[in-house]
Amino acid sequence: MIINGVTIEDTFAEAFTMRVARIVITGKTARWAREAALKLTGFATSVIGCKCEAGIERELTASETPDGRPGVSVLFLTMDKESLPQQLIVRLGQTVLTCPTTACFDGLPAAPDRLAVGKALRVFGDGFQGSKVIGGRRYWRVPVMEGEFLIEETFGMQKGVGGGNFLILAEHPDAALAAAEAAVLAMTNLPGVILPFPGGVVRSGSKVGSKRYKNMLATTNEAFSPTLRAIAPSALPEGVNSVLEIVLDGTDAPSIEAAMRVGIRAACLGGVRSISAGNYGGKLGPHHFPLRKIMSGVTA
Repeated sequence: MIINGVTIEDTFAEAFTMRVARIVITGKTARWAREAALKLTGFATSVIGCKCEAGIERELTASETPDGRPGVSVLFLTMDKESLPQQLIVRLGQTVLTCPTTACFDGLPAAPDRLAVGKALRVFGDGFQGSKVIGGRRYWRVPVMEGEFLIEETFGMQKGVGGGNFLILAEHPDAALAAAEAAVLAMTNLPGVILPFPGGVVRSGSKVGSKRYKNMLATTNEAFSPTLRAIAPSALPEGVNSVLEIVLDGTDAPSIEAAMRVGIRAACLGGVRSISAGNYGGKLGPHHFPLRKIMSGVTA
């Protein structure tokens, strides 16, 4: 399959089941909602080192938020049920609670699994906090020096998908970066998807484990590292001298698929030789995203 002169390789991306929560942050202005969201999602690129993965899903207008103010929707993912509330309590308490004018709401109200995040954070009020039930949902008002911080008592948790991906194989670094930037732009603000890495792009694609260092969970993927061609087995065809990866997390597999479709199409630019994907032979992750099937029907 070829799109705009770029070969779509006959392979698949392999992804994992994770636990996901959606956090809706509002502020007096869009700026303050985004400031809180940026701090909340900092150091949350990969569970390998960060123990969680998070990113801004999309910006919300005042008509889309519970309190009628501008907001930001954030997706937050961990590998297990236990660590998701732990990460949310610590991070929300240190970022959204501390940020001027913000409030915090559950973005998955229909999810049956509930995390007592606001209930835990209410104790910052040292007994001066108050609560009110509106529409069957409890909210806490926590006194702060500015006035009050409003947070919902519980947040929904559901199964999500982490680790959807595709690789951009290009002739030179400038072409790879331009294609990656175009892909990220095309996928920005799509519902149910985040790109957790810096600017949505990964340069340090990894493999599981290490050939030399027993304690390493992940190390450089030498098969896709162009500078190692002369000393290690390479998966790169001649003419490919730079590779960048796009990693996607989401609320479900269809959302990941839809984002990959528009992202891959946008990445098919001049200087890009092919689009591939990372997998482990289908042995580790239950979610498989075959590139050619996803891209079938896309205009060449």
